Formats: sequence, structure tokens, C-alpha cells
Amino acid sequence: VQLQASGGGLVQAGGSLRLSCVVSGISLGNYDMGWYRQAPGKQRELVAGVSRGGSTSYADSVKGRFAISRDNAKKMVNLQMNSLNAEDTAVYYCNRESAVKFLWGQGTLVTVSS
Repeated sequence: VQLQASGGGLVQAGGSLRLSCVVSGISLGNYDMGWYRQAPGKQRELVAGVSRGGSTSYADSVKGRFAISRDNAKKMVNLQMNSLNAEDTAVYYCNRESAVKFLWGQGTLVTVSS
């Protein structure tokens, strides 16, 4: 299984970014998926999840600002991030939303300047 995240970059506070994750080696539709992030000096945390059936869930810190989606045919999981602030600065990763994870990919760095 390979998880390839992209779309990160430098953005001003209040701006938007759209992250994409291409998942290869599995049938994506069989798995609940999530976007995670790890800020400097902090533990990795789950920020958004999308179930096999399409139900979504969000951490309180991003609710109303982020939107997760999936396209099983394209083997992609996306994260639309709006109204970004400095606290959103982190490396973002996609992976299973499960206690059992795939091997982590490299992630994509999001830097929000204030």
C-alpha cells in the first residue's frame, strides 16, 4: 500500500488549500479513511474522517472549515481546507481511520503565515 499526499504549501492566514491523497495497492472502497496532521513538537492527530459509506467526521478545531471527500474510482481522498490559521501549520497525512494503519507516507507540509 502506498499513500501519496500532495497539495501543501505556504498560504496566508484566511486562505485555502486543497490536499489530495492517492492510495495505491488496495481497493479504497473497503476502508474508512482519514486525514491526520502533526505539528512541530506535537503528536499526530486525526482531523477528518470519511467512512466507506461516505459519512464524515471532524475534529472540533477544524469543524466548519475543512471538508473531506473520497473518490474510490480515482483512489483519492481529498481535504479542502478553508479559513486557515497559524494553528493549522503541520505535516498532513492520509491513512486508515482505524487502530490498524497502513505504513505512513511522507505527508505534505502546510504552512500558514499570520
